[in-house]
Amino acid sequence: MIRRAPAFVFAFLTTAASAADMTHFEQRIRPLLIANCIDCHGPDKQKGGLRLDSRAGWQMGGDSGPAVVPGKSAESKLWQAVCYSDRDLKMPPKRKLKDSEIADIKQWIDDGAPDPRDEVASSGGKSKSARADGSFWSFQPPKAAPVPAVKNTAWPANDIDRFILAKLEENKLTPAPDASAATLLRRLAFDLTGLPPEKTEAAKLTDAAYEKKVDELLASTAFAERFASHWLDITRFAESSGGGRSLPFKDAWRFRDYVIESIRDNVPLDRMITEHLAGDIMPAQDAAARRRQVTATGFLALGPTNYEEQDKGMLRMDIVDEQLDTMGRAFLGMTIGCARCHDHKFDPISARDYYALAGIMRSTKTLRNYTDNVAHWIDTPLPLDGAAESELQKHEKQVNELKDQIAQLKDSLRDAGSADLRTRKTIALSDLPGIVVDDSAAQKVGMWKQSTSYAPYIGAGYLSDNNEGKGEKTVTFTPKLPKTGRYEVRVAFNAGPNRAESATVTILHADGEDLKAIKLSTDSLRGLQFASLGTYRFEANGQGFVLISNASSQGYVTVDAVQFLPAEEATPNEPVAKKESPTATKLKRQLAELEKELKVLQKDQPDRPEAMSVADDTAPEDAKIHIRGSTRNLGATVPRGFIQAALHGKAPTMPADASGRLELAQWITSPENPLTARIMVNRVWHWVFGAGIVRTTDNFGSTGEAPSHPELLDHLALKFIEDGWSLKHLVKQMVMSHAYRMSSSAPTLSQDPDNRLLSHMNRKRMDAECLRDAMLSAAGTLDRAFGGPGVSDVKTVDANDQKIQNIEYGYQFLDTRRSLYTAAFRNVRHPLFEVFDFADINQPIAQRTTSTVATQALFLMNSPKVIEQARFAADRVLKSAQEMDPRIDNAFQESLQRKPTANEKTQVREFLESSLSGNATAEDVRDLWARFIQTLWSTPEFRFLD
Repeated sequence: MIRRAPAFVFAFLTTAASAADMTHFEQRIRPLLIANCIDCHGPDKQKGGLRLDSRAGWQMGGDSGPAVVPGKSAESKLWQAVCYSDRDLKMPPKRKLKDSEIADIKQWIDDGAPDPRDEVASSGGKSKSARADGSFWSFQPPKAAPVPAVKNTAWPANDIDRFILAKLEENKLTPAPDASAATLLRRLAFDLTGLPPEKTEAAKLTDAAYEKKVDELLASTAFAERFASHWLDITRFAESSGGGRSLPFKDAWRFRDYVIESIRDNVPLDRMITEHLAGDIMPAQDAAARRRQVTATGFLALGPTNYEEQDKGMLRMDIVDEQLDTMGRAFLGMTIGCARCHDHKFDPISARDYYALAGIMRSTKTLRNYTDNVAHWIDTPLPLDGAAESELQKHEKQVNELKDQIAQLKDSLRDAGSADLRTRKTIALSDLPGIVVDDSAAQKVGMWKQSTSYAPYIGAGYLSDNNEGKGEKTVTFTPKLPKTGRYEVRVAFNAGPNRAESATVTILHADGEDLKAIKLSTDSLRGLQFASLGTYRFEANGQGFVLISNASSQGYVTVDAVQFLPAEEATPNEPVAKKESPTATKLKRQLAELEKELKVLQKDQPDRPEAMSVADDTAPEDAKIHIRGSTRNLGATVPRGFIQAALHGKAPTMPADASGRLELAQWITSPENPLTARIMVNRVWHWVFGAGIVRTTDNFGSTGEAPSHPELLDHLALKFIEDGWSLKHLVKQMVMSHAYRMSSSAPTLSQDPDNRLLSHMNRKRMDAECLRDAMLSAAGTLDRAFGGPGVSDVKTVDANDQKIQNIEYGYQFLDTRRSLYTAAFRNVRHPLFEVFDFADINQPIAQRTTSTVATQALFLMNSPKVIEQARFAADRVLKSAQEMDPRIDNAFQESLQRKPTANEKTQVREFLESSLSGNATAEDVRDLWARFIQTLWSTPEFRFLD
């Protein structure tokens, strides 16, 4: 591994250089560099980011790292380039240097690379390292500022208000009047629970009554569901992979429920972040803790992934990049992904920082393997509690024992056919079912012996490697299959005591390549045997084949034929020969009984639950810099670590035998980390007030906005840490402030047109989930069931089954549960979510887009779903009273959480009376009231929080 030596080493080597060394440089090296290198690596041009016109230039190096390692020519990129030892790195590119010139460079490097050129290398405008050095405000630790004194001492309800009011007074502004009780309670209910308030409160709301209501809402399940929805936005939660062949994530709902339960139980947010990143390697007190911690790591597995990517190196790195980008934006407010190809253009994140973090994720398994044609995430079995776990283990043992017996019977059944066949001397291909490729039709590499020593055999004999030329012989069987489908592959061989314990078989099929091993040896000579390699998908007349090698084998390797049985024919009961023997008939009967017993046993006990998760790789590794992000152009190895500019205090030590995810989580959630607590506090402020103290909530870098109240942000961050990272405590501080209780109807002020100083409350458009839930609530159809899967059709996922994507593309959104539980597919969303700016769940979303477009009004008028719910709401209103006026009151109350004004009531009454004919049916009356309710739902008052 090449590492850049400390600066003092270079200084020592330079100052200690002899006069003779300097003479060598001036007479041999400087002219050589000027003649051959400076045109492309000088002040006017820096190919590969490298300059060779100063000592600092080769010390800094280019995209591949430092060009020279003083005293070590063999490890120096410059030496490797001029020697043409690397076919991808040849300098000068047009011609190789003379041998004498190469010798001069070698001598110069081995002598310590003395270089008197002290000019500072500049990359000609191309930044070679991040511009910031940690002095930027967000990379400085939060500072405890004294709570400011204010003139209007009666207005503040807590310290938040004092910071807000101090800024207002400084700018000669005054806070807006208080919101009405009804407005405040509606705002509070939707902000904290995402649902309308349950009932009308008193006209005047005392501080004590308000605080009691706040505590009730914070303790409710609805609060956990509402803030889980926010959290799922920043963790880009989804229930499918997205992309072309979108695979459903059958267990993603467990991660969603984990988030809801964690917020309900007020689990500290630093604990949640740690579990997200490293829950699987954290110690667990009991089975329940183990379940939640493993499930939490679904955060790393739930990203949008193209599981069909055939470049597995690219797939692996794309997953790592997505994980780092999500982690950076969600928890650090940094666009870490920008440093994959080069040092971050704006923020103090170098490519070395990026690959230090990438090494941690590359040492983490997110996929089962990197060889499957269509990759698959990791499904981790979850433990149950106490007696339930014992019972399940007992059940699993019984199931496994039955499966073993069935497998043995299948083997015996297959061999039953072989036993009958062994009574003959030769066997014709026509005696066997399926497509049979004889050894005579196979392609052979190396000297195979055609043998007829031990009968029976298929065709004219069988092949033997004669226990010679190990690793030099292969035989390839290529079938001509009449149709595309799944085929069981069976190898026929001649068994015996001196045969190989293991022979390697490669199966190339339509979905990739598999490597198998078959045992050829037996205790006594048994002659012809068949070994099943499994069932695979093959294309008609495709490129599939079965290759048998004698590499690494000990003993004779024999091969006779390969049999391809169509899956519908290759049942466990299928004999190898066409004519069934009495032995086979008996075995089939025993097999049927055991399979029936297994079916009953599996029906009586549910399968063990699983969760999408990750795991530490068995061989953790540091990552090499990927030059310009390419997986094929690798630079220097970077030790696993963290963002250097954000390091304050001692960083956790990176373990040699683990990925480092736990240490990464400890660094992110450390009180010394200047970013995380600020990010979390600012996010919650945005969720509560409608705009963050830093409005670019996922960008605390130099291209983001500066905080409007930096002292308040630091005050809240430090208090948040002091309070144990409690979300509920933080939310209560915010909603108990006088600033939160202000009216939003204050006029826009020329001194503060964007309300950055918070002179009044922000008016907020409700998000898609709140709009849908409010409609369902008004209709009385809202299903408040807690947790559990939202998509029940997904049991198991075969990544190779193209039909599996039909679950998403053909999904019908028929449920009336809270929108949090509605299927969260990446390609297909609920129609209302599409129209009303639901989050793009292909990436972490810090804040929703808020658009006002004609399609929204058209949807509320014409959507069959909206019309259906409006009719249910109309039925409720009609049943609530017999007279028209109370019905109108109830309609307003259910939808807008207030009574109508006298003028509104008159207008509604006139509309209803003029629209009803004398012979109107009950259905006509209901539909008329439904149209009125749809009108209420189309008003800005329904869609906005004042």
